[in-house]
Amino acid sequence: MRIYRHYLGLPEPARGAAVALGNFDGVHLGHQAVIREMQAIARRLGAPAAVLTFEPHPRHFFRPGEPAFQLTPFNSKVRKLRELGVDVLYAFHFDETFSKIAAERFVGEILIDGIAARHVVCGDDFVFGHGRGGTVALLEREAAGRFGLTAIGQAHDRSGRNYSSTNIRRDLAEGRPQDAAALLGRCWEIEGRVREGDKRGRTIGFPTANIGLEDYLVPALGVYAVWAGIDRGGTTTWHPGVANVGRRPTFAGEGVNVETYIFDIAQDLYGDLLRVAFVRFLRPERKFSGIDEIRAQIARDCRAARDVFDAVAGDALFAPPDLDRARNERVAP
Repeated sequence: MRIYRHYLGLPEPARGAAVALGNFDGVHLGHQAVIREMQAIARRLGAPAAVLTFEPHPRHFFRPGEPAFQLTPFNSKVRKLRELGVDVLYAFHFDETFSKIAAERFVGEILIDGIAARHVVCGDDFVFGHGRGGTVALLEREAAGRFGLTAIGQAHDRSGRNYSSTNIRRDLAEGRPQDAAALLGRCWEIEGRVREGDKRGRTIGFPTANIGLEDYLVPALGVYAVWAGIDRGGTTTWHPGVANVGRRPTFAGEGVNVETYIFDIAQDLYGDLLRVAFVRFLRPERKFSGIDEIRAQIARDCRAARDVFDAVAGDALFAPPDLDRARNERVAP
């Protein structure tokens, strides 16, 4: 997948694509339906299959003081789009100058003159341009005789729940990662470089690999059954484990960290890229009276997590992310 941060002076192989428009935070099953439709059109046209998105997310610009909310920061989004087989990613920097581009100018300067889109696919509620003045109706007017347009309606699962980033965020905030996975088509995951912690886990027989949440949404604080993926050289090796997301109240910790105990692994992971995929919420974070109580509780957490993995064995939705290629072919009904 080729990535372009600009729309002026693009090489010819990056022009003339079928393009899916949107923020695609989460790259959930609804987003995947838009992308699959774009890819089908690209095949018919013999054109590149492209996604156009904005980085950082416009919400960062317009509401900078709000808590972190993203499901898939840029690196995670790139990985998911690459797995889906996207040829070209246009990731345009969203800043004050970009925010002032009027909708008509966006169509003329970016979609037509810049990337020479042959066909555009988006959700039927997609809005764009200064003051959110661009709608699908405007795109239809501007597209006439210039490029094709397909607007996709809201997709939902068999129970009627909409595939939406908002619903996924709510599921995670309320401690329901399995419900979020049903909308994502995979376990929600975070990633970060393992950093040195206080090493208390080693002293009680449960050494942890610690990463920060950075720009990620903060899920419900507590302990989870997780897949822990150790990424080295672009290859990820997955192992079951438990992760505590929280502030470590027993030790008066500050800030929210993710501390992952990986089953059956005895490695120094400092500096490695760690991916943590959330399978089930086990219990809320709590304060303990001392080390012995912590040790006993972690042992119970590990047994509970192993029971979870036994229960979901064979369910592709809860498989380690990179081991289930078939899952990436799922689309919203």
